[in-house]
Amino acid sequence: MIDKRLVKNLDLPLLGVVLGITAFGILAVYSATHASMVENGGNPYYFATKQAVGAAVGLVAMAFVINFDYRGLDKFTPYIYVGNLILLGVTLVMGKVVSGAQSWLALGPLSSFQPSEIAKIAIVITLAKHLEAKRDLQKLKGLASPFVHVGVPMALILLQPDLGTAMVFVGILFGMLLIAGARPRHLLGIIFLFAALSPLVYFFVLKDYQQARIMTFFNPYADSRGSGYNVIQAMIAVGSGRFFGKGLFSGTQTQLNFVPEHHTDFIFSVVGEELGFVGSILLLSGYFFIIWRGIRTVSHARENFGTLLATGIISMMLFHILINIGMNVGIMPVTGIPLPFMSFGSSSLVTNLIGIGFLLNIYMRRQKILF
Repeated sequence: MIDKRLVKNLDLPLLGVVLGITAFGILAVYSATHASMVENGGNPYYFATKQAVGAAVGLVAMAFVINFDYRGLDKFTPYIYVGNLILLGVTLVMGKVVSGAQSWLALGPLSSFQPSEIAKIAIVITLAKHLEAKRDLQKLKGLASPFVHVGVPMALILLQPDLGTAMVFVGILFGMLLIAGARPRHLLGIIFLFAALSPLVYFFVLKDYQQARIMTFFNPYADSRGSGYNVIQAMIAVGSGRFFGKGLFSGTQTQLNFVPEHHTDFIFSVVGEELGFVGSILLLSGYFFIIWRGIRTVSHARENFGTLLATGIISMMLFHILINIGMNVGIMPVTGIPLPFMSFGSSSLVTNLIGIGFLLNIYMRRQKILF
């Protein structure tokens, strides 16, 4: 059990904001899905109930994470890394296909989960331990092993194929390398190298639908009834909300299902249309608060492992927030990356709540217990 002397160090404001956004997410999912009998099978509470169950599971997992000292994880990192690779490998062989990606494993006839979501936490933990032991990160050759460390599970995810989740791994890697001591000019050089190779990736690696998403980013109106349809409808929804929005459960784009995937990838468009600029700013303020408290945790961690672990969690969430909201307003390509605590999906929700659990864990143990 957790030492009662640590409870006074619990970051209650962070926990409160996370719980508030999670509850708001359940409400937004209900608003997006309750009127569609085709999606919910005649049960208006179907998606909201599943999201609430996911939140409950995530909160239990968060409580479990908070309960133990995160510093004890270092001895288990090899097993976590190998177990993660095995799980991703099994997904490639036995997983079921959803939205064109073989990313899901069945837990039974009525439930499934996405191993690539849990893989994000596994990579943050194992990479934190890997970087803590590195002493040559300021040299270019010292960056090789971290890239391999992340590259192997990332390759398994690309084979599913799930480009969006693989991109999150890149964001985690660069954020943690920067804080671990890698030279910014080396990281920038690697980014420029990848940019130079991007045409080869576009023509020889990406599938047709992935290429279409890239082209849609530059001009969604070139195929307004095809690959650009989602983005155009999402931008219309966000813009039509104006300052105060059309009112909860009253957004025409949302309630009439003009925006596809409006309870998952495009959940922000529901907020923008129904609650307007005010509601969007309140949500963004909540995310800003989470990132700020996460950075505060990074600066207060007692040792490098905690610093890097918190950095990885914040890098993961920040990448999700920027890409998802960006694609809802047309300034980022559509990648299928969910919005933390808001998008429908238990795997993503549980993963993010576990991440918050680690932030709370690290902050609670930032100082020695005084007897």
